[in-house]
Amino acid sequence: MNRPLTEDTATQALPLRLFRGAQDRRHAKRLQQEMELVEQGLLEHLRFASDVADAPARYLAEAGGKRIRPLLTLLASELGDGPNEMVRRAAQAIEITHLASLYHDDVMDDAKLRRGVPAAQTVWSNSVAILAGDLLFARASSLVSGMGEEAIALQARTFERLCLGQLHETVGPRPDDDPMEHYLQVLADKTGALIATAARMGVLFANGRPEYANAVMEYGERVGVAFQLVDDVIDLSPKAEQTGKRAGTDLRAGVATMPLLLLRREAGNDPAAADLLARIETGVARIEAGEDPALLDPEVEALRAHRVTRDTEEEARRWAAGAVSALEVLPRSEVKRGLERLAESIVSREG
Repeated sequence: MNRPLTEDTATQALPLRLFRGAQDRRHAKRLQQEMELVEQGLLEHLRFASDVADAPARYLAEAGGKRIRPLLTLLASELGDGPNEMVRRAAQAIEITHLASLYHDDVMDDAKLRRGVPAAQTVWSNSVAILAGDLLFARASSLVSGMGEEAIALQARTFERLCLGQLHETVGPRPDDDPMEHYLQVLADKTGALIATAARMGVLFANGRPEYANAVMEYGERVGVAFQLVDDVIDLSPKAEQTGKRAGTDLRAGVATMPLLLLRREAGNDPAAADLLARIETGVARIEAGEDPALLDPEVEALRAHRVTRDTEEEARRWAAGAVSALEVLPRSEVKRGLERLAESIVSREG
């Protein structure tokens, strides 16, 4: 049975936040209707021949989510002929690919929560969660397989970048790598690539102009990096708990986010930064040894208040501004305004 959509779901609320004025609001309503069709089809595509597969494979989809990627596919399609069955199918394939990556990420990160519910591997097992993710990757590939050679190649390149991004994050920078450049490339591969593909497929399957497809693809990659940098800030905020995460979840797990990387850079010249960094590293080691993660609460608060967190916010805004600049080739329209406000909403969100 499909999960009913209500006015307060993120799926419906997001389009309304992107448009202002009577004409734009009518546009938002049209997008809402298209999003409902995408959502209904999404859950249908997550049905498998086995009941054993259905429950874990549909688990994260039914937990909700903002559905930014399919929304972007629909919006970008309006640079051409607008939403159609192929555009909706592309939007569903992109969202299924994203969901699949979440299953694998949560296993690798030993995450306890996702979208406010227990992570899939805590409900079933690591093996079941990994296989559920594999099933979703297979289903996304199946959807794309009938959409033409360009779509197949685009999906394959995107999947490759998702894997490379996760691999590089797992291995970490090599001694001759710049840690900041390495980190930004990981964000571009793990998040930016799929958002870029979502936008390009919208133009592609609505017969839009090639220069528009190139523009929204660049926009999508930059917006993706901005999105993850904002996540780094949100991770330190008490409001992170609204998403089912504890404030400082990444920090306590020893994940190198942008604020921590900036703190490491400052530690060489600033004794106060060096002291905070040492306390964080000691706390992470103690947590890894089995102590209570709450021991890092003071350091989480200190890092949140430190200027490196404000610098991360500024970096996110720079990436979002770069995304908007990539849209210069587009004509002035509701679509361009919607894309600009989407970038704005990403860097101003609090959860």
